[in-house]
Amino acid sequence: MILLRHGQSEFNLHFTATRVDPGIVDAPLTDLGHEQAHAAAKHLSDLPIRRIIASPYTRALQTAAPLARALGIPVTVTPVVRERYKFACDIGSPRTKLEQAWPEHDFSAIEEFWWPSDEEHADSVIERARSFRGEMAALPDWAETVVVSHWGFILSMTGKSVMNGTWLRVDPTEAAPEEIVWRV
Repeated sequence: MILLRHGQSEFNLHFTATRVDPGIVDAPLTDLGHEQAHAAAKHLSDLPIRRIIASPYTRALQTAAPLARALGIPVTVTPVVRERYKFACDIGSPRTKLEQAWPEHDFSAIEEFWWPSDEEHADSVIERARSFRGEMAALPDWAETVVVSHWGFILSMTGKSVMNGTWLRVDPTEAAPEEIVWRV
């Protein structure tokens, strides 16, 4: 499968510069983030992709949209691949609002308020990623899946830190990394 980190968000732009939470709820993409999403769609649309899974955060949905349009396939939205709940940007938007913005996506797997109410520990994200890895490994077409996710979830799946708008291939049938180091 391919793990694609969402494009640069308004949160990423400000947090990278200051290391202070700018208080942006469900942060959208910046102009650069939209460019990164379109560039990823251009590169990935030539691959045999049959499924797109995305986090319900706006930045992930905005990143998935150009690829979904290019391939003509819907996006399955699930909070399983969401970011660690720690900052203001990790407060999501209600399902009904997301469905209005992206009526072509499948939101059947999420509740109206799908994000946690308390800060999530890194170990929880690592466990969520391991569970997802097992679910994907059981699918016969896992190699034809793109997962649009976040820094923390991708780190928990692979042990690797990836930049906005970049992707990497992951074989979910291989063992998860033994040690994962979180540095925010």
